Amino acid sequence: MKKLIECVPNFSEGVDMGVINSITQEIESVEGVKLLDVDPGKATNRTVVTFVGTPDEVVDAAFRAVKRASELIDMRKHRGAHPRMGATDVCPLVPVSNISMEEVVEYAHKLAEKIGDELGISVYCYENAAMKPERKNLANCRSGEYEGMAEKVTTPEWKPDFGPAKLNPSAGVTAVGARDFLVAYNINLNTTSTRRANAIAFDVREKGRVKREGHPLTGKIVKDEKGDPVYIPGTLREVKAIGWFIEEYGIAQISMNLTNISVTPVHVAFDEVSDKANKRGLRVTGSELVGLVPLKAMLDAGKYFLAKQQRSLGVSDSELIKIAVKSMGLDELKPFDPKEKIIEYMIEADDDKQLANMTVEAFADETASESPAPGGGSVSAYVGALGVSLGTMVANLSSHKRGWDDHWEKYSEWAEKGQELKNELMFLVDEDTRSFNRIMEAFKLPKKTQEDKKARQQAIQDATRYAIEIPFRVMEKSYESMEVMEVMAEKGLQSSASDAAVGALCARMAIRGAFLNVKINAADLEDKSYYEKVYKKGLELEEAARKKEEAIVKQVEKTIAES
Repeated sequence: MKKLIECVPNFSEGVDMGVINSITQEIESVEGVKLLDVDPGKATNRTVVTFVGTPDEVVDAAFRAVKRASELIDMRKHRGAHPRMGATDVCPLVPVSNISMEEVVEYAHKLAEKIGDELGISVYCYENAAMKPERKNLANCRSGEYEGMAEKVTTPEWKPDFGPAKLNPSAGVTAVGARDFLVAYNINLNTTSTRRANAIAFDVREKGRVKREGHPLTGKIVKDEKGDPVYIPGTLREVKAIGWFIEEYGIAQISMNLTNISVTPVHVAFDEVSDKANKRGLRVTGSELVGLVPLKAMLDAGKYFLAKQQRSLGVSDSELIKIAVKSMGLDELKPFDPKEKIIEYMIEADDDKQLANMTVEAFADETASESPAPGGGSVSAYVGALGVSLGTMVANLSSHKRGWDDHWEKYSEWAEKGQELKNELMFLVDEDTRSFNRIMEAFKLPKKTQEDKKARQQAIQDATRYAIEIPFRVMEKSYESMEVMEVMAEKGLQSSASDAAVGALCARMAIRGAFLNVKINAADLEDKSYYEKVYKKGLELEEAARKKEEAIVKQVEKTIAES
């Protein structure tokens, strides 16, 4: 699946829209990146930009933006209310989907090094990308602000992680970081009391509330040996919260920043606030997500609430999102449109021509057209997706069968596995066509000079190898999916056993069809040793699929005969 990261650079210009637009145009010029938000502030003289995309492309777009900012913004003339130390003050990278924090840290270091080496800008790495413990906190890196950086970067303890140990007078210093995704989340209460909302906020936020002697509201504040107030921690880690009254809606809310949703997810925050509200005689009526959220956060929430109902978690993404929205009342104040609130869907919206987004009829029409793609590879992946969808359906029906309540989790696990395989095979439907297009693009490369010819030939070979890898992946995932059909044929709902058998037949067809594509795509491959390995594995998969399909059909025939 596609790896996605978010980048949220802050530029030291919040007034001149010409400068801001010039910077964001650099970001938008990079294919594979989508600009999500531009938020200029006049008082702070600072603009926060948000964009997302695939890792290498995000690094490229970030570098171009930093470069443009260094050309247009002169820190010697900058004034603003917000602390700052550079034309690009901070540039954090944030994991969104299918990528670990460790990988994001590597990309942050790559970006920092490029800024330092090619632009001559001093760079400190902070948060998860910090190369020294004291630099994890951004405030430490930025201490002294721009005016103190000329001296700071020359000291041994604050020598930049990348770039020169000498201030770039106009560009200043930049901090490049890697941090977790922050979600702004508000929970609605059936009260107008800010004081009561604050009480709940203090119950749950990590910082908690001030400790007092005697009465919890009016008692004397307890202080430590330094004279600072002592706090009683709240119940949710990595959460900041406060209560406020929203005049527009006529209700009080708990306004929260979930600074690490892998520690405290949205659904956990919702349930904890609901519990604390109930204990104080209040009720949560709904909630709202401010800004965008990763798809995983919504899917995890949907699964969480389905599990509480003892329902199968192996349903479609759209159904999981629907459950999450209804369970947390995300549509109470305004409609919740996944295409406008979920980052991955925002990106997909730019590509209406994806095969996976077509209707069944449109897909068939596109396949039947005179265009060479989609072809047998995409169709094989699609048939594989349909096959495992049938197996998943049997698992879901089995998990809800009356009298089988004690086994719902077991069937749910099989349904979840089926959904994961279905999603990957649907991804491969389009990826097979994209791999074909890569070959076509490679053949269009120039071949005027010897270097051109060499680069073109290498591009053709790389694209050809990828065009072999994709249908082979279809074979692997389709074979893996047969395990779902095998278990459902033997232990699933007997009245749906034939569906498991049809799923197995589809999986075998997908494997055979994809193998033909592996073979035909290898025609121009020079690395014959690589192909021989793939071909041998393909033969083994094809034979194993034949045996498994025959065994599944035999089992189902037996079930039908005995019923």
